[in-house]
Amino acid sequence: MSGSVLFDAPGPRTIARHRLYTVLTLLAVAAAVAFLLFQLQSKGQFEGDKWEVFTTPGYLETILVDGLLNTLKMAAGAIVGALVLGVLLGVGKLSDHRLVRMPCWAFVEFFRALPVLMLMIIFFSAYGITRGESGAFWCVVWALSLYNGAVLAEVFRAGVLAVPPGQAEAAYALGLRKTQVMRVILLPQAVKIMIPAIISQCVVALKDTSLGYAITAPGLTAIGKPIYLEFQNHVPVIFVLGAMYVGVNLVLTGAATWAQRKFVGEKKPLEVAMVGETDPRSI
Repeated sequence: MSGSVLFDAPGPRTIARHRLYTVLTLLAVAAAVAFLLFQLQSKGQFEGDKWEVFTTPGYLETILVDGLLNTLKMAAGAIVGALVLGVLLGVGKLSDHRLVRMPCWAFVEFFRALPVLMLMIIFFSAYGITRGESGAFWCVVWALSLYNGAVLAEVFRAGVLAVPPGQAEAAYALGLRKTQVMRVILLPQAVKIMIPAIISQCVVALKDTSLGYAITAPGLTAIGKPIYLEFQNHVPVIFVLGAMYVGVNLVLTGAATWAQRKFVGEKKPLEVAMVGETDPRSI
C-alpha cells in the first residue's frame, strides 16, 4: 500500500486540477517577472553604461576591498565572538549554581530580544560616533556578537540536552567530574547535533552586517550608495551586490558542510536520534 495515511490519495480529476493550478501559478509568476523586467528596461536600467562601473578597475577595487573585504572582516569577528559567547553562556545556563545560571539566563534573554539595529545604534552613540569608520566597524561586530551569541547559547544548551542522558551517567560512573563530562563527553557530541544550526546562524550574521549601513559602517551595502547616486543605476547595484552576498554565503555554507563531513564524519546532518546509536554489527 502506497501513499500517506493522513489523507486520501488524489484521483485523476484532482491530479488534473492540481496540474492546472501549477501551470496557472507558473504563468502568473512568469507574467509578473516579465512585467517587472519590462518596467526596468523602459527606465533604462539594463543599458550597458549602467553596468560599466562594475568592469572599471578603480570601482571594482573599491567594491572588493572597501566593500567585500570589510564585510568579511565584520562577519568573521562577529562569528568568532558569537561562538565564544554562545559556548560560555550555553554552559552557564546549564550550571547547577543559581548565581551562575540566572545571570546567564538574563543576559541571553535580553540580548536575544533586543533588535540588532538598535544594539548597533546604542554602541555607535556611546562609542563609535567620534571614532569614524573604525568605530562604526567595531559597533557592528559587537552588536552582532552579542545578538548571535545569545542565540547560539540556546543552540548549545539544546544540543547538550539532546545528548542521551546515559552518556553522562556512564561518564559519572567512571569517576569523571562534571567539567570533564561536559568537555569530553557532552560538548563533542552536542557539536555534531548543532552544526546545521551554527551554519545557519553564521549566514545570518554575515547578512546582518548590511545593517551597519545605518551607522555608516563600511561594507558592501555602504559602498553601493555612492555608486548608484553617481550613475543612477540602482537595479544593477542591487543585482551585483546581492549576487556577492549570495556567493559568499554559498561559499560559507560549502566550507561548513565540508568541515562537518571531514571532522564529524557524517554526510548528512546528524539527527538527535542518531547520537549514541548502536551499530547492530557490533552486538
